Amino acid sequence: MSKQKPWFIKVRWSYLPNSWQGWLTYLPMLVFLIAVFVLIHHQNRSWPNTVILYLPYMVITGVVMTWLASHKS
Repeated sequence: MSKQKPWFIKVRWSYLPNSWQGWLTYLPMLVFLIAVFVLIHHQNRSWPNTVILYLPYMVITGVVMTWLASHKS
């Protein structure tokens, strides 16, 4: 029985995709974060407000992806 390739590899304090399954979870996360940023900035048109409103989305998404990557690496 061969061991499956890990989805992510640990790089310092983060994880990088190491297989197609890793990329399949990583790319939608990036698309989600970009879309949220664009929508928030489109509504506010103020960089400080955009950053303040965007920060919780970035932190929550980062925590979820780090948890997922740690379990799939």
